[in-house]
Amino acid sequence: FYFITVALAQQNPPVWPSTVKVFGPGDPGIQAAVDAAYATNGGKQDHGQFSTSNYAFLFKPGTYTEDVPVGFYTQVVGLGDSPDDVIFVGSKGVYCEEGDSQFSIGALDTFWRSAENFRSTSSYNWFGGSYGMLWAVSQAAPLRRVHVDTNLVLFQYESGDAAGFASGGYMSNSVVEGQVTSGSQQQWFTRNSRVGGWLQGVWNMVFVGVDSAPSNHCGTDGGIPVVTAPETPAIAEKPYITIDGDGLYYLNIPAVRFDSVGVEWSAAAKVGFDQVFVAREGDSAATINSKLKEGMHVVFSAGTYIFQESIEVTHPDTVLLGLGLPILVSGAGKPVISVGNVDGVRVAGVLLEAGPVKSSTLLQWGDGGYGGNAMNPGVLSDVFARSGGPNRFPQVETETMITVATGNVIGDNLWLWRADHTDAGHTTPADNPCSHGALIEGNDVIMYGLAVEHTLQDLTIWSGNRGQAYFYQSELPYGVTQQQWGDKGYVGYRVADTVTEHQAFGVGVYHYFRDYPVVAHTGIQAPASLASSFHSPLVVFLNGYGTVEHVINDYGTSTHSNGQGGAVVATWCGGAPAPPPPPPPTPTPTPSGSCNVGDVVQCPGKTTNCAGNQCCPDNSVCPSADDSWDMCTYPKMYDCTTGLTWVV
Repeated sequence: FYFITVALAQQNPPVWPSTVKVFGPGDPGIQAAVDAAYATNGGKQDHGQFSTSNYAFLFKPGTYTEDVPVGFYTQVVGLGDSPDDVIFVGSKGVYCEEGDSQFSIGALDTFWRSAENFRSTSSYNWFGGSYGMLWAVSQAAPLRRVHVDTNLVLFQYESGDAAGFASGGYMSNSVVEGQVTSGSQQQWFTRNSRVGGWLQGVWNMVFVGVDSAPSNHCGTDGGIPVVTAPETPAIAEKPYITIDGDGLYYLNIPAVRFDSVGVEWSAAAKVGFDQVFVAREGDSAATINSKLKEGMHVVFSAGTYIFQESIEVTHPDTVLLGLGLPILVSGAGKPVISVGNVDGVRVAGVLLEAGPVKSSTLLQWGDGGYGGNAMNPGVLSDVFARSGGPNRFPQVETETMITVATGNVIGDNLWLWRADHTDAGHTTPADNPCSHGALIEGNDVIMYGLAVEHTLQDLTIWSGNRGQAYFYQSELPYGVTQQQWGDKGYVGYRVADTVTEHQAFGVGVYHYFRDYPVVAHTGIQAPASLASSFHSPLVVFLNGYGTVEHVINDYGTSTHSNGQGGAVVATWCGGAPAPPPPPPPTPTPTPSGSCNVGDVVQCPGKTTNCAGNQCCPDNSVCPSADDSWDMCTYPKMYDCTTGLTWVV
């Protein structure tokens, strides 16, 4: 037994690859190293968005005067037992600027980065008196276990008509002594934190277990839209890494807490790195699985891994932890990660990616035959997935991104993205197909901060009982037709008809039907008895064409364009179903001129022209459209192909 143990032990301290840099106070070259990474993965016009470089910067306990910009695929981590052990005292400290100076883009694509486990005394005046730590981000860019002495600014104003748009975001287990200013953030999720105050909010600001959180307020009329749950029902914080005075590394595994409020910075269970396998780019799934079978935990170093087999977790209480947002790719149509019917598994800090062979899912948690353990749940922390984006392969595909078939699993900050754009430009429904973001089949599953975007069927299907969702953000696919979406009854969030208990707080479904005037019946579908279990659900018209007629089932008003290019939100705050929209009046034909199908003609009552199978600005069919074409909300107001005018 003694010799077996020695054979299995890993080196501590580990030998890190070049993508992981460890710094101590006063080390030379820190500023040059972080600036070089930002030159590759940061800067304006979202430079580095699909870079092939990943970086993890690990800071030993002490004080640092450097300013650390955080770009794509970059993680800044303190190695102390407490966030107060690593202190950044530079005027900017650790910060993230929006990815584009054009306000209509701003931080909308500022993804895939993180900052954890340190203290910031930043006092930089970013704009107009907004000083403190800047973190102007969108999805997949979490702040965790951070202590901000001053203010936290979650958006950026550079110039022009407005602050840069932003679509965040996530913060947990953090303290902000001053104010948090969310500004142009469309939505934000905060869990188990303490804030000195919270200013502003656009559509959906959700707080769970937050000390000094703002009060609930449904919708945007008369206040900022806030959904607050006073306690976090069950959570285990993300595992993290520390170093001791002898230079030995430890994997820290926080315990599960129930009905909690505020931060948890006390000591966690420690596992020495002699029991941790440090994977590096180029390691095969077979190599990693052999270490998992030996009972090792695995830390994935920053890099890109293309796996021909699944990473298989079969031991309880195993930790898979990524550094520098490692990208794990399904190379041969298998799930990237497969978790067996075991308790207490933690998967954290990884980006899963669809590959060239269609997979059923990118992460499979259980086979549906196990109910899990409420006292020792599985936890996903900062787990992101995408189908498309980088042009690594000519085409990629997966049916689903994440499937949770075991009960008592907790998700904590997930963004599941079917790419609406790539290096080559905008995508269509034929590109990088993916049907669903999340299939939640197990009972008693909790999701905090779940976001799903652009999949081609129901974005999320929740068929497990007693599920709880705290914050959900979604965007429907952009390029679909009425036949591909509205006629099929797809929605952004579906609770299966068999479910009898479900709670949801701050569920938002957004739409930008870019190419066609799609009409969808509702954004959220749930059994009728569960509609009242949704707290402040909302649907948002972002841009484009079409409408969603209701927020949830038959409840809530329809979305619409404001005619000025701005977004319009519809929030359901309870009450009776909205009355059905009145049908268009019956037209009365009168003689008029004639045209051929496809001719350029004037839209009725407008100065706008149309030609053939198009919709006019009022969503009526163009007068010169083919008689069989019915892709608009309303029929022809007049039909010049038959010489009849409809007077309405």
